[in-house]
Amino acid sequence: MKLYNTMTRKKEDFVPLVPGEVKMYSCGPTVYNYFHVGNARPFIVFDTLRRYLQYRGYKVTFAQNFTDVDDKIINRARQENTNESAVSEKYIQEYFRDADGLNVRRADYHPKVTEHMEEIICTIRKLEERGLTYNVDGDVYYDTSKFVEYGKLSKQNLEELEAGARVDINEVKKNPFDFALWKKQKPGEPAWESPWGLGRPGWHIECSAMSMKYLGETIDIHSGGQDLIFPHHENEIAQSEGASGKPFARYWLHNGFININNEKMSKSLGNFFTVREISEKYDLEVVRLFMLSAHYRSPINFSAELLDQTKNALDRLYNAKANLEYLLGQAQEKPATTEEQALKSALPGYKEKFIEAMDDDLNTADGLAAIFDLVRDVNSRVKAESSKEVMQFAYDLFMELTGVLGLLYKKEEGLDAGIERLIAERQKARKEKNWALSDKIRDDLKAQGIILEDTPQGVKWKRTN
Repeated sequence: MKLYNTMTRKKEDFVPLVPGEVKMYSCGPTVYNYFHVGNARPFIVFDTLRRYLQYRGYKVTFAQNFTDVDDKIINRARQENTNESAVSEKYIQEYFRDADGLNVRRADYHPKVTEHMEEIICTIRKLEERGLTYNVDGDVYYDTSKFVEYGKLSKQNLEELEAGARVDINEVKKNPFDFALWKKQKPGEPAWESPWGLGRPGWHIECSAMSMKYLGETIDIHSGGQDLIFPHHENEIAQSEGASGKPFARYWLHNGFININNEKMSKSLGNFFTVREISEKYDLEVVRLFMLSAHYRSPINFSAELLDQTKNALDRLYNAKANLEYLLGQAQEKPATTEEQALKSALPGYKEKFIEAMDDDLNTADGLAAIFDLVRDVNSRVKAESSKEVMQFAYDLFMELTGVLGLLYKKEEGLDAGIERLIAERQKARKEKNWALSDKIRDDLKAQGIILEDTPQGVKWKRTN
């Protein structure tokens, strides 16, 4: 398997530090609001990477943090006349609700900043002992001039970084790239005891401290959005390697940006959407499939038109699943024909194409193409009279590959007895050529949100809502 490493700017063979094991950290949300569609992309992409690594036999230990103390959380608490803990706990639960809708699985560890002050303070102390910090009246800063490799991830010189990046302007800092490790308490803000007085951590230090606690001083994969390369991930490297003297992460993975209707997502442009808002119009599985339809490093354009196209593609997958399940339910045990044995021998080729694509820097777009090619072949060659053996083989392969991508996770609600009775009555009417009764039952079911479809394999149904 090859992964594109932002540190080296090239694809590299993925070789974990410990054979057969992968330690992986991904930056989580600051919990002051519902997460937006831009946040959803890394959550989905790196959940898929985790699933694929496990599919390939690796034991994956995955951590994703919650930033539950931050200026935005403090401001939201003031706006809502409540406390910071209430705000963060509310939006942690809302995160899980939306993540569940996207079928993003829980991390092995979801550490919170407020529960790891001891580890954060200990990490800052190590940096202090190594002469990498300075204290300005209770505010502790990282002295980036003392870390000679600062800038190695973003691959820009400091002058270029200063001109274009998000750098806090602060007159007390020795240079613009220095960043806060510990912030002195301001009136009305939450604070914790520390060797430097009451205060709270800076944003960057939390990920270093929590990653090292749960995954060790050197991890295999660190991931996040492209916007985190500088300064967040650059600062994580400076902190972690400054404290441990060891490489922090061996592979750095970053997903590309999202545009909304061909424009950069921005609150000022009014094209800023939360996943919760999108869920009011689309099933969130559509969003998951949409995010996987392009290579994760490519920019992606998000629009209603593209979501509608993705919904149609998802419907094709669910229809393929339903067709195979229907055929399996009607199938009889009989020997596979020569032609069916040939199909059974050919189907693993789609799995090989899928793995080849996914091994090439998690190319989910080509992986999906292999799945849709499989569907097309199966739809044209597996019929009602086919052997159960080949039906089951095709179904198992289809579900295996879609499962790797975290798709087809919705359970279809069963029909109640009354609706099943009406479908049976309609089938009887059709056999008796009572077309008026057949049409009436069909229209009655449609009014109840059940659409019937007569196919060569039998009657199929689906809900309209």
